[in-house]
Amino acid sequence: MASRHYLDNAATSWPKPEGVYDAVDRYQRGCGAAAGRGGYASADAAGQIVERARRRAATLLGAPDPKSIAFTQNGTDALNAAIHGLLRPGDHVVTTDAEHNSVLRPLRDAAVRLGCRITYVPCDAAGQLEARRVLAAVEPTTRLVVLTHASNVTGAVLPVEEVGAALRDGQTLLLVDAAQTLGHRRVDVGRIGADLLAAPGHKGLLAPLGVGLLWVGPRAAGQLRPTRQGGTGSVSESEEQPPPLPHRLEAGNLNVPAIVGLDAALGWIESQTVDAIGQRLAQQTARLIDGAQGLPGVRVLGPPAVEERAPVVSLLTEGYDPHEAAALLDSCFGVECRAGLHCAARIHGAIGALASGGTLRLSPGPLTTDHDIDAAIDALRQMTH
Repeated sequence: MASRHYLDNAATSWPKPEGVYDAVDRYQRGCGAAAGRGGYASADAAGQIVERARRRAATLLGAPDPKSIAFTQNGTDALNAAIHGLLRPGDHVVTTDAEHNSVLRPLRDAAVRLGCRITYVPCDAAGQLEARRVLAAVEPTTRLVVLTHASNVTGAVLPVEEVGAALRDGQTLLLVDAAQTLGHRRVDVGRIGADLLAAPGHKGLLAPLGVGLLWVGPRAAGQLRPTRQGGTGSVSESEEQPPPLPHRLEAGNLNVPAIVGLDAALGWIESQTVDAIGQRLAQQTARLIDGAQGLPGVRVLGPPAVEERAPVVSLLTEGYDPHEAAALLDSCFGVECRAGLHCAARIHGAIGALASGGTLRLSPGPLTTDHDIDAAIDALRQMTH
């Protein structure tokens, strides 16, 4: 069996910092209590870790109030909470062809169930688009613009700041999907002009699976309805969901083990700094692109400049279906990567990858080594010669 070279961090980050494993194990063995569901010491300790994670997430996002951050099951859950919680019958929404199914499918449901009108702004052949094209689709009564910060297929970073600045003084809200940027690119909700921001914990935030977050800004807070109701450990005498954030969006027990891991991961990110992590990932992405571009029959998709993309590299390999290429890389070389449409079918039409059934995607993470990158390039070289 070949050594393991994990290059699927755009799906789920691995490995995690050692402190994440240690913190989860310590909680599971030494505490194990639910947060906000008791007055005894271990329950209080669990609650304190949850609130520390909330404060750390707020600091990372430049959010002044930690209570504006609700913990969710994952990034998909956060996006669903925002989209279904905001939209009303007949609303108009602007989004893009770069979006993930975590956006496209809730919007499709809103179109069918609520009669919402959805405008999809197309991308160019590199997966990029200009802010003016998004803004040109906004109507006076548009309720929401949903925009991914970076594509999970091409890595292209979209102009969220320009869109946010233009929408700031109007009534249209901006929801940003930061799944591919948070943790290794600066994301300040005030600077980018977002009204809501959703992200999973298990990608760039380096947490275990099972936790995500939704930041709710002041313009959106008054409009956002809870899509789930249940116990919060607060205001138990009322049968209505408590209106204050984050309780409004946190019905049911939180996944405390995952949040404990998120807290430890956020502490690690603070110690390393987002800028340093991002610089390292940019170097690895450039190393991967440079190596792949020189191989016969290999086409690198996405923006040519590394600074214009997240650490996501999609390829087309001549003579191989993407799934065949991924299977060979795994079975023969121990290189683990992703093949297919990556839950984002619309963008493949723009980049010319629909006919091939998608792309072969390689994505480094903060703990990926140069050896992992070089092993992937060497494996591709052997496959294409």
